[in-house]
Amino acid sequence: MQRTNFGEMVCSIARTLDVIGEPWSPLILRDVWAGMRRFDELQTDLGISRKVLTERLNHLVDHGVLERRPYDNRPRYEYHLTVKGAELVDLLMVMAGWGDKWLAGEAGPPVLYRHHACGEISHVYLHCSHCDKPMHAHDVDLLPGPGARP
Repeated sequence: MQRTNFGEMVCSIARTLDVIGEPWSPLILRDVWAGMRRFDELQTDLGISRKVLTERLNHLVDHGVLERRPYDNRPRYEYHLTVKGAELVDLLMVMAGWGDKWLAGEAGPPVLYRHHACGEISHVYLHCSHCDKPMHAHDVDLLPGPGARP
């Protein structure tokens, strides 16, 4: 079955989903961010088929989210986040915060985040880049941007 090409839509959410909307992609990014760099490590952790993992890794490399770096003489590679990929991890941290709040249950969050700058356990929150106040769905209006359809 042919997948819809969200990358052609005039919507930044749809275009982002075109890159990481397939369910394995965010989990692969999470694992690479957590330090799993090699194919076999990723496959073992995720329990994903070699074929699907290969397809997902190629897709993420093609979109500039991951880069391959050789680690021995055979054609073997480690995968590393690019700057573009690291910014996608910011999105994953926001998703994790939502999951921690609404889905973690009594056990609590499975992962804590210690902020390098202050050394404290913290969480990600959205704030306005101008006034630094919290920014949530009910705090904004959607306006046409320069890339909107006429």
